[in-house]
Amino acid sequence: MASPPVTISAYLSIPDAELVERFVRASGAGGQNVNKVSTAVELRFDVAGSPSLPEPLRSRLLARRDRRMTGEGVLVIDAQRFRTQDRNREDARERLAAFIQESLSVPKPRVATKPSYGAKLRRLDEKKGRAQIKRGRTTRHWE
Repeated sequence: MASPPVTISAYLSIPDAELVERFVRASGAGGQNVNKVSTAVELRFDVAGSPSLPEPLRSRLLARRDRRMTGEGVLVIDAQRFRTQDRNREDARERLAAFIQESLSVPKPRVATKPSYGAKLRRLDEKKGRAQIKRGRTTRHWE
């Protein structure tokens, strides 16, 4: 059964052929059903080798520090929140789309600024005031 592509935005979608889905047994509580039915989904997407992703987006995705990304650049998403295989497939695909959408926007580069003259004066005045307070303290070693 061919699934529709995962739509990320109006101009970007990932075809079903680039996704590898494996169905495994879900962990955790669930009664007898959890031991018999493979409802959990392990979705793998090769970010490093995907022809669907533009190069700037690919580099931003690979640069992210995420535990779901392997050393080879493969994103692994485990979905086992729901009791049915179909709903877990949808959940995994939605999470893949959300992961990629987070990297669509280019981060604004930080522009280094220097403090204003007034800010420098206020800082120095605060330091002088703090020094005056500390200078007024006395230590009594004889008591």
